[in-house]
Amino acid sequence: MGALPLHVTVEGAGTPLVLLHAFPFCHTLFEDQRPLAAGALLVRPDLRGFGRSPQAATATMEEMAADVLEALDRLKLDRVVLGGISMGGYVALALLRLDPSRVRGLVLMDTQALADDEAGRAARGVNAARVEQEGTAFLVDGLLERLLSPACPEDTRREVEHRMRAESPAAVAAALRGMAVREDSRDVLHRYGGPLLVMVGEQDVVTPPDRARQMAELVPGAVLVQVPGAGHLPNVEKPALVNEALASFVARC
Repeated sequence: MGALPLHVTVEGAGTPLVLLHAFPFCHTLFEDQRPLAAGALLVRPDLRGFGRSPQAATATMEEMAADVLEALDRLKLDRVVLGGISMGGYVALALLRLDPSRVRGLVLMDTQALADDEAGRAARGVNAARVEQEGTAFLVDGLLERLLSPACPEDTRREVEHRMRAESPAAVAAALRGMAVREDSRDVLHRYGGPLLVMVGEQDVVTPPDRARQMAELVPGAVLVQVPGAGHLPNVEKPALVNEALASFVARC
């Protein structure tokens, strides 16, 4: 199967900033980043199966990256500042492997360059099968506390939960299997010669700050920003700090 035509939300004008959402969300995860459209062309795709994008039987990181490249072609965007959070970071690294010429600057937020170990792959497979049988409720319940800091406001917590529950079981199961087979991307980062911004919530227990430092150390001149008081979704918990860092990086690119 070829690349799928993703649903993409585009706002603003200027340097293109493409933001790839985490699992299991869609482009609305970046609602608090919409003010960035005042100084950039903000592009927020729904990755395959999520939000309003079409579903497919498989969703490897390479397939998702090819979908994003097709969207860039459709929008006539040659080179972009490419950002991804969590699973979106995996997709960004896969795109960098497929076509580094499209990336004028790279943002990796609360993600990692490492592949899953054997136990991690097995756990994703078990969860994917269970999602297909039972739906996503058990997964959302388990993820919610791990994604947010203990001090996260209750209204924010409810909104994050609502967004996760809105996604289809088929998309969630396919993405779980896709993440399980993703490649180690440290070699991709090591070869990358462009600007890199690495961000991480200081209370992230999913991909903690030491994983962020490992990525930043692979690229000379990389900027590492640790977001205080935030968990795995700092763009939701501390949007002002994240937006400031993103705007500064886009201007630099």
